[in-house]
Amino acid sequence: METSYLQSISDNCRTLKLGGIKGSLDVMLESAVSKKWSHDRFLAELLNKEAEYRDKARRRALITKAHFPQLKYLEDLDRNELPKDMAVALPELETLDFIRDCQNVIMYGNPGTGKTHTAIGLGIKACKAGYNVLYASVPRLLVEIRETESQRKLSRLQKRFEKYDLTILDECGYKSFDKEGAEALFNLISLRAGIKSIIITTNLGFDKWDQIFTDKVIAAAIVDRLTFKAYIIDMNGPSYRIKATEKWMNERKMKQKPEK
Repeated sequence: METSYLQSISDNCRTLKLGGIKGSLDVMLESAVSKKWSHDRFLAELLNKEAEYRDKARRRALITKAHFPQLKYLEDLDRNELPKDMAVALPELETLDFIRDCQNVIMYGNPGTGKTHTAIGLGIKACKAGYNVLYASVPRLLVEIRETESQRKLSRLQKRFEKYDLTILDECGYKSFDKEGAEALFNLISLRAGIKSIIITTNLGFDKWDQIFTDKVIAAAIVDRLTFKAYIIDMNGPSYRIKATEKWMNERKMKQKPEK
């Protein structure tokens, strides 16, 4: 193909934002010549490259829009160190069928056992599968709700919260709520009950949720909505972070030992 035509195609791809075609044009031309593709085969291959490019871009955008505080992948989990309940449940959760079936996942247990890592890992896998995901720290979410100045803005926040295929509510229970905060969280959870999936991580079992929600009636109602057909996973166990710190300290001691 003449250089002038190649430049024209490249320029038009840039104008039309056809990044997949632009990036693969040279390789596709070589394949077309060496394999003697027909014109329609060549066009089909270019369009396939553009479709793949856009699909990957869309999935990357979903991860960005989810607002994960860190990118934590399921592949990085040490599954031998996971609490027993999660080790059993994770292969099933990884299928993401719980999102399709609008089921919730509640992980409860002491800090450092992999709750947030697992929740974010499932969220990233869901983004890669094309699902809309939102990550929110519960304390920060309540601050956002309180800072909503008008009913109109609150309705906008509720609609945004409602549309996601999966919402991850992290760190529920690290701070107790006043009645207003408890009601706000109850309203958001109610919007999704039985319609869309929620993952919740908490350091407290349900029998202690009246410590989080000072209103016992609201606490009971939230538990009722969240637990219906839900995966309830005990994440109590030794802390990853404590074990990692102990390992690091032991390694330092070994390095500091004088050579004989």
